[in-house]
Amino acid sequence: MFFSSLRTTAFRNLNDCEILTEAKDVFLVGENGQGKTNFLEALYFCAYASSFRTNRDAELARNAEKNFCSYVKLSESFNDEILVKFENGKKIIFINNKKAEDRRELLSIAPCIVFCHEDMEFISGSPERRRWFFDQTLSLYDPVYLDDLRRYKKVLKTRNTILRDCSQKQCNNPENVLDSLDPQFAMYGSKLMEKREKAVKDFSDLFSTLYEEVSGISGITVKYKKSWKSDDIISFLQEKRASEMASGISLSGPHRDRYVFSHEGSDFTVNASTGQRRLLALLLRAAQSSRFSAETRQNPILLLDDVLLEMDGEKRRRFLSVLPEYDQAFYTFLPEEPYQRYRKDDTLVYTVKSGQVFN
Repeated sequence: MFFSSLRTTAFRNLNDCEILTEAKDVFLVGENGQGKTNFLEALYFCAYASSFRTNRDAELARNAEKNFCSYVKLSESFNDEILVKFENGKKIIFINNKKAEDRRELLSIAPCIVFCHEDMEFISGSPERRRWFFDQTLSLYDPVYLDDLRRYKKVLKTRNTILRDCSQKQCNNPENVLDSLDPQFAMYGSKLMEKREKAVKDFSDLFSTLYEEVSGISGITVKYKKSWKSDDIISFLQEKRASEMASGISLSGPHRDRYVFSHEGSDFTVNASTGQRRLLALLLRAAQSSRFSAETRQNPILLLDDVLLEMDGEKRRRFLSVLPEYDQAFYTFLPEEPYQRYRKDDTLVYTVKSGQVFN
């Protein structure tokens, strides 16, 4: 499966036209700020109805525009079309001209793995960003996990509202309300933790091998640290209730779990160089892609935004050698990069300038 064409309207700085992309490898070449990343973002927007650069959909609209859309046709063997529109402040998804009720319907149609600079947040950013990455990894191949995650977040939101009201002395009989919520909170949270624990072991084994092959550093593992230490979660929550009611927020649960990159018993990212952290981020995505393929027997579409730019020649070669199988890949390059070296006979190369994409 691959994208055979992309058409956008008022999306970032991209010209309003259809671009044919019917090739396994597509290179987008241009200076910074010309629209290469915007092109990848438009593809990603069709795959997930969200951006990998911002949580505010309105920011994707061209200057002075309020509405925009992105539309893709997929390979003939699947004969699918996806249109994601943003109109009057609302997002609307169409799959084969039929309105989708939930964006999770997109997950099995055009699974994309994006490699981008924002991925550095998974290494150097908040614990929340790492949780987001591993939640995304699981959700790509386990829709039940996504459902449980949504349910957990819904209960968590309700629980936090009760606790906040308690801290402000605005809640009557909070103990009774929490007694009714906590079994659901514990049930959905336990399901998430169980799957996270299993997934991170498989992920870590793969990731450790990839990192050693590219960097030469062995023994880098991913550790999952649960917030709930006790098997009797209800009793644990009751013990913490007084402090939670005073603070006005849920102080434990899967939303507080942590992931750590460990090396010889310590956090590798603390003393890692910028280059090592960048490589960690890139190989996280490579491992994510490989795990997706192993679980679904499908190959994803890869969106690689300037991933080779900061690597020396040898690391580029090693990284490309461990790049997982894919159905299609889109790469962005600066004009001075040796992209011709990676070009194949059937590679489609476009130049991008001022939002215009041309041969």
